[in-house]
Amino acid sequence: MNDSRVEKWLLAGPPMLFMLALFAVPGAIMLVASFRYPGEFGGLAPLNGLAQGFTLETYRFFFSDFIYTEVFIKSVAMATLTTLFCLLLAYPLALVIARSPKRDALVLLVILPFASNFLIRVYAWMILLGPQSALSEMCNAVLRWFGAHPVELLFSPFAVLVAMVYAHLPFMVLPLYANLIRHDRLLLDAAQDLGASAWQRFWRVTFPLSLPGVYSGSALVFIPALGMFVIPEILGGTKDMLIGNLIKEQFLVTRDWPFGATLAIMLTLAVMLIAWLAGKAGGRHA
Repeated sequence: MNDSRVEKWLLAGPPMLFMLALFAVPGAIMLVASFRYPGEFGGLAPLNGLAQGFTLETYRFFFSDFIYTEVFIKSVAMATLTTLFCLLLAYPLALVIARSPKRDALVLLVILPFASNFLIRVYAWMILLGPQSALSEMCNAVLRWFGAHPVELLFSPFAVLVAMVYAHLPFMVLPLYANLIRHDRLLLDAAQDLGASAWQRFWRVTFPLSLPGVYSGSALVFIPALGMFVIPEILGGTKDMLIGNLIKEQFLVTRDWPFGATLAIMLTLAVMLIAWLAGKAGGRHA
């Protein structure tokens, strides 16, 4: 009995210490910082006792000024659009990979972009969407043919969305592929024997069975997309600030650490709620 308990602690201990050191402790520090006063020259003000050193002012400021709520809503909308487009693109791709005899090579192609630096891939989109790029000239040529004014693809919400979908697409493909590859082909054969068309077989057999993969992939895309700041910073315009950019600005530019911590706590609560809902939804369809 003691040996099995030791084995459990040896297996579970390192991950628990990892989570405690890199997630729980920083989260607790951020939570405490959100109730502190900002320092005179940035950072945190010195503690002058519990009664004078803590405040709810940053939370009152967050909920009283609609501009921060608007940025939060914009971030949720961008993350939602990213998730939807990733799902629309990833589902047929994952289905093709799961039914292909060369699935290992195709999965390797999906994860191959991770072998290069993320910033290099983002900066590559500046070239692809720049005003002198072939894609930009082709789009503006089509618009001019219809009598519309040319548009700037770079430094726009379109550029942010395209790069967000590109960056997060593998996180949707892999959970869907892992789910679709386990489907029993006999169920599709049975549905075909009962007279179901290919479309009916997909909607009544394949898609319901793949819902756990859909929920898992959606959570893996939505959660990092909600806090993304690199892509909007590089490819977005002045009006494309998301919650991640706002948090970075509070810590590194204005140095209002308590308000930056408050924004981070609100983002963390939103992410935890979304992860919990995705887990509940996936569990019901498992």
